[in-house]
Amino acid sequence: MASAVLILLWIQNEISYDHFHKNGDRLYQVWGNNIVGGTISSGTATPEIMAPGLKNDVPEIDKVSRISWGDDYLFTVGDKSLKASGNLVDPDFITMFNFPLIEGNAATAMKDPYSILITQKLAKKIFGNDEPMGKIIKVENDENYKVSGILKDLPNNTQFNFEYLMSYEHKTMKGYIDSDWTDVSIRTFVLLKPNVSFDVANQKIKNIIVQHSGGRAKTTQFLYPLNKLRLYSDFVNGVSVGGRIERVKIFGLIAVFILLIACINFMNLSTARSEKRAKEVGIRKTVGALKKSLVGQFLAESIFMALISGFLAVLLVQLSLPAFNTLVEKQLFIDYGNIYFWITAIGFILFTGILAGSYPAFFLSAFEPIFVLKGAFKKINTLVTPRKILVVLQFTFAIALIICTIIVEQQIKFAQNRDTGYDKKNLGYVFIQGDIQKNYSLIKNELLSSGVAVSTSKTQAPLTQNWSVAISMNWQGKDPNTKLQVNRYTEDGDLIKTAGMQLVQGRDIDVKNYPTDSTACLISESAVKAMGFKNPIGQLIFDDPINWHVVGVIKDFILESPYETIKPFLVKGPRYGGNVIYIKLNPENSTAVNLTKAEDIFKRYNASYPFEFHFTDKEYGLKFNDERLTGKLASIFAMLTIFISCLGLFGLAAYMAENRIKEIGVRKILGASVTGIAVLLSKDFVKLVIVAILIASPVAWFAMNKWLHGYEYKIKISGWVFLFAGLLALIIALLTVSFQAIKAAVSNPVKSLRTE
Repeated sequence: MASAVLILLWIQNEISYDHFHKNGDRLYQVWGNNIVGGTISSGTATPEIMAPGLKNDVPEIDKVSRISWGDDYLFTVGDKSLKASGNLVDPDFITMFNFPLIEGNAATAMKDPYSILITQKLAKKIFGNDEPMGKIIKVENDENYKVSGILKDLPNNTQFNFEYLMSYEHKTMKGYIDSDWTDVSIRTFVLLKPNVSFDVANQKIKNIIVQHSGGRAKTTQFLYPLNKLRLYSDFVNGVSVGGRIERVKIFGLIAVFILLIACINFMNLSTARSEKRAKEVGIRKTVGALKKSLVGQFLAESIFMALISGFLAVLLVQLSLPAFNTLVEKQLFIDYGNIYFWITAIGFILFTGILAGSYPAFFLSAFEPIFVLKGAFKKINTLVTPRKILVVLQFTFAIALIICTIIVEQQIKFAQNRDTGYDKKNLGYVFIQGDIQKNYSLIKNELLSSGVAVSTSKTQAPLTQNWSVAISMNWQGKDPNTKLQVNRYTEDGDLIKTAGMQLVQGRDIDVKNYPTDSTACLISESAVKAMGFKNPIGQLIFDDPINWHVVGVIKDFILESPYETIKPFLVKGPRYGGNVIYIKLNPENSTAVNLTKAEDIFKRYNASYPFEFHFTDKEYGLKFNDERLTGKLASIFAMLTIFISCLGLFGLAAYMAENRIKEIGVRKILGASVTGIAVLLSKDFVKLVIVAILIASPVAWFAMNKWLHGYEYKIKISGWVFLFAGLLALIIALLTVSFQAIKAAVSNPVKSLRTE
């Protein structure tokens, strides 16, 4: 019960994401569909200019807000400085969503372009116990912002993750808004007016980019409900096919399986003890007890046991929650003050008690008094009995879970071992912030001359993240009907050397020796294929709006998910600068020495900012978090399932041995060996486990084949997985039963036959 409760707490948290917003049924995110290689690719990135366009063009929309992907800024108050993570949003954001203000007015808090909202936690970190309202925060050592509101700390069931909110009005006032309708770089949310037609609004936004871009972009837009984003965000060919909901369903089934297996144990052990209570039932019926009263008695006993178990389960949950929260990276808790918790808990206990006690209750109450009192109520050596069916069912669940766990682990390792297309070893990056940009040349020279780095390159984004996508590139010979999505990147030179990429044709970008390389570009092998270039070197690609000339072709590398096929890629020259300095650390020095020296260099030229070095291999590893969590949880609960199954088998074997104690004594007197008796007592259970293996294998294959269907880059399910899982279950079951079988076989036959 405790295990099931832990899983159900996790499920409850997952399905409640962003369901607390008062206007949740009218909140939508704007998504886009773009045809790539004959299939529809769906994404959440939208143009910055879209929000005001939607407000003007679609009367069904009540409010609209942009939200940036996330910005880590340096905040300074007096002599205290710290980094904080947050977003730029439009003023309507705070009234569209229900992130409550503890202080401040939601309607006016973000009207001033120089206003800022901060969470309770950030207010405490910056101002301590002082009153934060109206105080000034210097952002990025540049401009001052006034605290106009204190936000309640975000709940643990929202997809948003910010410590502060700043107004897009500031960016608009400065003239920094990108007015290109083909450049998708932020997210956009809308709140529809009450009682308007969703279908009408959805149809009106469909071609908004096509219309405003003059047909340069062919992407179409659609509205997607906020409350579906967490669980149903996977799209295939423009159609929602699920997402995290599959993981929720899997663990929901595991919770049911664990509870069901425990209930089966109770059923089997209760019916196994039937002989001890048979005479009680016979006498009760003889003196006038009705069947329904006996059923009620046995169900009451089961519910009482479930009630005691429920209290112990809650205690176990409380003790294990800290470790479980660490594992699942959440802050789950039991809300004892919520009446719905108690209603659910009572229902859960009653359900478990009735489920566990139902079969024993009807089984025991069905005994006929005349047969019971004569001792002739038992069916000997029946081929199929309810108890055997339950044991088979129990081990079917356990074996299927073992198979699924192994396949999940294989899929993770398969993706982890995939060639990334670059060398992650000793590779890391530092975000360009503060004075790094103006001191970039000095910093680069010192990193190289001091021996900290063997190579550096300034890039637009980390190699593990996709920050820019082009949907309207043109090139000579392009088919007018071709719609291609190309991931974009930038470098100022030496990227191939720094990242350990593989050059297929041509050369790297080199502004020092080739001044025109500020508008040069590299393209990937998949881009060469998609654009139809036979001789790519020297080709011109129009984007941004500049003609970029191709100087080299690089091998495809993984930028996004390691489980998906690699999309076409273009690396531009340093025309637009960069946001990241990539550093290949010197392998001749220890990592600690390299980082200490690098920190000294960055502190010398950028004293106000903390030094933060991000290792590429660690960042790349984050791509496997969801699958890794699934694997860990599945492994833990698979072991628990086997353990609970074996507990039941252990008890059942003990009762079977006890019931056949005189038979064993006679067999030993007639010369039967210990091995022979142990095999006799074990073989029936082994047969049941073999049947469970035969049932579990195709069921697990079907389930995992469906799960793997969601990945483009995936393993092929091997037969040895089923063989290994079956043998493992068989060995564990055999060891469990053999203990009781051998114990009975070595007992003194004289004592067995003398005991009545």
